[in-house]
Amino acid sequence: MRKQIVAGNWKMNNDLSQTESLISELKKIKKTSHAEVMVAPTFTNLLNAVVALKSSDIEVVAQNMHFAENGAYTGEISASMLKSVGVKTVILGHSERRAYFNETDDMLAKKVDAALANSMRVIFCFGEELADRKSGNHEQVVESQIKNALFHLEASAFQNIVLAYEPVWAIGTGETASPEQAQDMHAFIRKTLSNKYGNTVANSVSILYGGSVKPSNAQEIFSKPDVDGGLIGGAALKATDFFAIVNAF
Repeated sequence: MRKQIVAGNWKMNNDLSQTESLISELKKIKKTSHAEVMVAPTFTNLLNAVVALKSSDIEVVAQNMHFAENGAYTGEISASMLKSVGVKTVILGHSERRAYFNETDDMLAKKVDAALANSMRVIFCFGEELADRKSGNHEQVVESQIKNALFHLEASAFQNIVLAYEPVWAIGTGETASPEQAQDMHAFIRKTLSNKYGNTVANSVSILYGGSVKPSNAQEIFSKPDVDGGLIGGAALKATDFFAIVNAF
């Protein structure tokens, strides 16, 4: 059975005291679903978050990492550095990294390889822009992003990969993605995996939805057969909203 996962990406929000306060609030709320729960604070707060959540069932994950193990890459963080502070999962390929920092499929393939080589789990993000959706090219764009970054891997690697579909066109644009549109794309993604690796692999990989999930729509979105959870942005910054989404399963 595929894992149900809700991951909160805090992005560039929360200093140390704010991180400690949010974690304190999260620890007070009871989880009533079987979903795995993850939070991704900023790099500077990862260690504190790991320590604070050590006795909980909330996993601390990283928002990004470099593909090199070490070297002259000022400001970057390696997989081994993340593991050294207790982080075992990393988000790669987020739409903001692609858009603002020019991350390419080739670069992301290297990052995925580095994470897997260090026995880390990867939450791999991808998704189409508004122009792609309006032109009807959205499936080709998503298929290309998945193939270019992941299809060099052996089937066994997908034991440590979670996919996260982000319809970039439905985030902060005024456009709205329906639960049916989410399901349609998730089904297409699973079919794309199946065509390459077979049904066993395709049906074992969790696919998260990252299109403005909120407490008001989480239950309907999560009820779709190929939606296995969410990658949550803004709603993850308020403990009650985040756990309302977690408990929507």
